[in-house]
Amino acid sequence: MAGRAPRTALTSPPRGASRGRFAVVAGRFNEAITKKLLDGAVAALAAHGVSGDAVEIHWVPGSFEIAQAARALAATRRFVAVVCVGTVIRGSTPHFEYVSGAAAHGITHAALATRVPMSFGVITANTEEQAWERAGGTVGNRGEEAALAALDMAEFMRTQVRNRPRSRRRARWETK
Repeated sequence: MAGRAPRTALTSPPRGASRGRFAVVAGRFNEAITKKLLDGAVAALAAHGVSGDAVEIHWVPGSFEIAQAARALAATRRFVAVVCVGTVIRGSTPHFEYVSGAAAHGITHAALATRVPMSFGVITANTEEQAWERAGGTVGNRGEEAALAALDMAEFMRTQVRNRPRSRRRARWETK
């Protein structure tokens, strides 16, 4: 979206999400760009009350491996959310589609399987210049945005899902 302002703050600060622990999984491939995403994510978490001691950073070889690491970390139940950051830049082979698709689908699957929120801060860019623009340049910082999404979702899960009493009544579509 051309001209879209980068998201820099939550509409309302999360009340309880900052009390939990967060994991950040970073893909080492295109490390200089991913480091900027990581810095943005950590700064956003800190700006919303998450102490440095409550953030664990885990580096993996590349964006393809992010989903497996995120799922393994979520399975420990130590984290209220996992922020995933990485950089995939299109080359002259179909490798870009495989890696970016696997990262997106893998992170989604891991979040659904573990019920731990995971945010997608993986840049998928056509050029290195576009990637830098999304790592703190003119388009914002996707790592920061991913951390804000993780805060939002951790708060959603805390207030809307985990603390709701289960209804004893079955839904009409459930079988007996």
